[in-house]
Amino acid sequence: MEQKHLETHQHYNFLGKKTELYFAVLCGLFLMLGFLTAHFTDASSIWSLLGYVISYFFGGFFISIEASKKLPNGEFDIDFLMIAAAVGAAYIGSWAEGALLLFLFSLGHALEHYALNKAKKSIEALGNLTPKTALIKRNGKLQEVLIESLKINDIIVVKPNSKIAADGVIISGSSSINQAPITGESIPIDKSCIANTDYLPEFKHIDKSHIVFAGTINGDSSLDVLVLKLSEDSTVSRLVKMVSEVETQKSPTQRLTKKFEKWYVPIVIILVVLLCFAFLIIDESFDTSLYRAITVLVAASPCALAISTPSAVLSGIARAAQKGVLIKGGRALEDLGEITTIAFDKTGTLTEGKPKLTNIIPFNGFDFEPLAQLVLEVESLSNHPLAKAISNDIKQKYHLESQNTASNVNAIQGKGIQATYNNTIVLIGNVKLMEDSGIKVDIAINSKMQELLSHGQTVMLVALKDKIVGVISVMDLPRKTAASTLKRLLKMGIKHMVMLTGDHQNVGDAIAKQIGLTQAKGNLLPEDKVAAIKELIIRDKKIAMVGDGVNDAPAMALSTVSVAMGAAGSDVALETADVALMSDKIENLPFVIGLSRASKRIITQNIFISLGVVIVLVPVTILGLTNIGIAVAFHEGSTIVVVLNALRLLRYKID
Repeated sequence: MEQKHLETHQHYNFLGKKTELYFAVLCGLFLMLGFLTAHFTDASSIWSLLGYVISYFFGGFFISIEASKKLPNGEFDIDFLMIAAAVGAAYIGSWAEGALLLFLFSLGHALEHYALNKAKKSIEALGNLTPKTALIKRNGKLQEVLIESLKINDIIVVKPNSKIAADGVIISGSSSINQAPITGESIPIDKSCIANTDYLPEFKHIDKSHIVFAGTINGDSSLDVLVLKLSEDSTVSRLVKMVSEVETQKSPTQRLTKKFEKWYVPIVIILVVLLCFAFLIIDESFDTSLYRAITVLVAASPCALAISTPSAVLSGIARAAQKGVLIKGGRALEDLGEITTIAFDKTGTLTEGKPKLTNIIPFNGFDFEPLAQLVLEVESLSNHPLAKAISNDIKQKYHLESQNTASNVNAIQGKGIQATYNNTIVLIGNVKLMEDSGIKVDIAINSKMQELLSHGQTVMLVALKDKIVGVISVMDLPRKTAASTLKRLLKMGIKHMVMLTGDHQNVGDAIAKQIGLTQAKGNLLPEDKVAAIKELIIRDKKIAMVGDGVNDAPAMALSTVSVAMGAAGSDVALETADVALMSDKIENLPFVIGLSRASKRIITQNIFISLGVVIVLVPVTILGLTNIGIAVAFHEGSTIVVVLNALRLLRYKID
């Protein structure tokens, strides 16, 4: 509906984008001229009438166009009621009151469309950040081309402090990138070139320290970027497209008010027609009955109610977009504000998503540094993700480098690895590997293993010369901001925070204890997560599920509101989630929930204001206790109030 209004007005914007506002102002000016001429001059009444007629023209222009488009279909909406009230006021000689009605209603309309346009512009501004052209390397020369002509695997040059033209991977140079337009991150992110472009994985699987997004801003260094997405498929293009479609997903309150209007407007028309013939029952003239009927028509029209929810929803969605959060429609915005239970995926959501080396513990007289060097030499030769994590962390933490003294690495499925180190057999793996090799695990080592396992760590034994010389452990560590975020959610009234993970129950319990979750459910397959979500819905009615939007798709689809983490660069997350946090920051979750609750409060306030004015004015006008001027002022004033109230969301900040 709002979109159709905007299209109609754009067609008649012969004075520019603010034509409707100019017409409303002109309506007010000619109303004032007519009023001043009638009451403060001796001029003929024809001049004051002329002022009112011109005021009617400007005030009723856009309203008449919108009403006329619906009348052939038998639709009677608020615009029709306002035109009918203004014509009725003119018929009984209340030109000033009719002109005042049209002035305030057209001003309310102009403000309404200002609110909708402001919300849309703040979203569409994302798309305007993308440059129109790009510098491309072809045959050793730089050439400026339109971004629409870029192809996959083109190499573009991004100059210092300029906008990046396409989603891609850095193949030369390093810089700090301002990603605020996409992810909402306020601090520039350090990016560097990828070591090898052969056999590149999918864009979403490339290390985020190497990828760049269209519309983000380069720092002080020049970059060469390999284009991996076409202009129309870039993250920013998809984001703008999806946010522009949010109006199709009406909130529950919007749907309810639309149903209410469908029945309410015809009832008002019937009531007004009946009141026109009140003179047949009570002792009054036809003009008095008609005046009362028109006054009731003004008082009963649900103008403020019609705009109360859409203005708040669009303002809330626009504010979220400014902070790097995509909320896909009013339903998600409203539902999120009612959530008291949140289910979280573990890996990559509550944790870093990458295993980290947590302990290197020597045994049987072996020293720490020789043990660390031994592990580094062996694990450096393995392609297993855990081996890579261990070797990288040893290099970074202990500043050791591989001396290439290990060889003949052999992976033993489900147990660990075997290698030759300084002409001696080395084993790194689980207890089963040791037992199969005839190596005894004594009580002290076993006790240490159990202690580490109880804290959710993955433990491996290191054996050299047929005896265990150390224990190493790795763990997917909690995000640094996870505990503080959950604490904030708890203060906001989120009562149940549950982890759903495919990891061992011990791992889930350990993470839950560290960060303050209320419950952890481990050893879950995808279908088990779906069953867990069903149980939570039965208990708590509405729940949110926070995950990566890919691996947890079935469980997220079942939840009331699905929230995808790190959605920038992930097409699947953008498509499937109700709410997408473009940055990989869980600390944005309290902001989104707070914004949702603020939106819900403002929607409630707006409905209370709009219905409250109608409930008070209708009986007062039926009883003839007020005139049409006061009814117009209160009624149209409430419309302006609800629009201004909704615009407050554009400045929302979490406490």
